[in-house]
Formats: sequence, structure tokens, C-alpha cells
Amino acid sequence: MSGIVIAIDGPAGTGKSTVAREVARRLGLAYFDTGATYRVATLACLREGVDFAATSDVAAMVATMNVSLMLNPANPHVELDGEDVSALIRTDTVALSVSKVATNLEARPILQDLQRDVIATERVGGYSSGAGVCAEGRDVTTVIAPEAEVRVLLTADEEVRVARRAGEGADAATVREAVLGRDKADSAVVSFHEAADGVVTIDTTDLTIDEAVQAVIELAQAQQQ
Repeated sequence: MSGIVIAIDGPAGTGKSTVAREVARRLGLAYFDTGATYRVATLACLREGVDFAATSDVAAMVATMNVSLMLNPANPHVELDGEDVSALIRTDTVALSVSKVATNLEARPILQDLQRDVIATERVGGYSSGAGVCAEGRDVTTVIAPEAEVRVLLTADEEVRVARRAGEGADAATVREAVLGRDKADSAVVSFHEAADGVVTIDTTDLTIDEAVQAVIELAQAQQQ
């Protein structure tokens, strides 16, 4: 693969992070979880005591936070002020607040520009030395990288999505709120349940991870022929 961008969207629990990371690993691409930028921004606000209702304050925090992203699919991680916060941004505390940043119409464009910059850099160099990037999130196929060579929307049955996240060891009630609550909040600012024109839908409800990964890889291989 040379200079390819693979964009994968979808709601939580469809397997998009696992699939995107494995696709990146197998094809020698950078792996970019765009959702991590919203999560680390949320953590930054929580640490600094920023009021999420103060939209301009949140945007100011987002614009000035010191974040580094490591995109090796074998060991992706996020640093905030030089500290590896990869585990911290996955806590329930962050998960239950991240939509307050993601739906902030002053902060969101700042993070979107960051995401576009990362993808543009990885298309020509960066981790993968020009091989490209597999990026995943909720608006990558439509807003962040609509020019991506491969654009995929992963979907799955709602109860399956909740069960998958609950199976990761989190409290079931918290998972349901984090998954479905965020879906509802984020759907106010981005569409990620139905594929846009040119985006291929893959329903993972009855697929194994390997089957979903292979489906994406076949799309990428077909595009490169």
C-alpha cells in the first residue's frame, strides 16, 4: 500500500477501533483513532477544572493543550503534557463526559483541523514512511477525510454493541449510558449511522473481527489494483 488513506466510521461497539488497528498492522499503515483527540481534550478539561458548559473556555483548552499522538498500530498511545494518558482517556469518567467536548461547536473544528493535519502527514510520511494511514472515528469518511481512497461505515445491532462493550469488563449500566448516550448526543453534530455516497457499509453484527478486517483489506486491495 502506498500513500493510502482508509477511513472507517461507525458508532461505539461496532468493532471499528479493533478492526482499524488490525487493518493498519497488516498493511503497514499508521493507525489513527480520531476519537482519542476528543478523549484527551476531555481529560485536559477535567484536570484543569474547565466548566464544560463554558464553550469558549473548553475551546481555549483544546487549542492550547500539549498533546502528542503515537500511531504505531502495535503500540498506539497518547501523551498529554509528556505523560502517557492512553489508559486514563478510556476511563468511565472521561467516557461519560467526552460528548460535552465532541458536541462543542467551538472546540470541535479545532480538533477536526488537528485530525486532518495528522492524516495529511501520514499520507506522505510519519510512522508508516509514506505507506498511509487507517483512521477511524465518527465523521472521518464524510468530514475529516472525504477524499480517502477507502471509506467504510461499520454498523452492528444496538444490543450487540452494548454487549461487546460490557464484555470488556465495564459496568453494564455505565456502558449502556456511555455507548447509547454518546450516540444520541453526537448524532446532533455528526451522522454516523448511515453511509454517505461512496461509503461502503459493513454490518459486523454476525462477523468475527478477522472477517471484518478481511473485508476492509479486500476493499483496499481492490482500490490499489
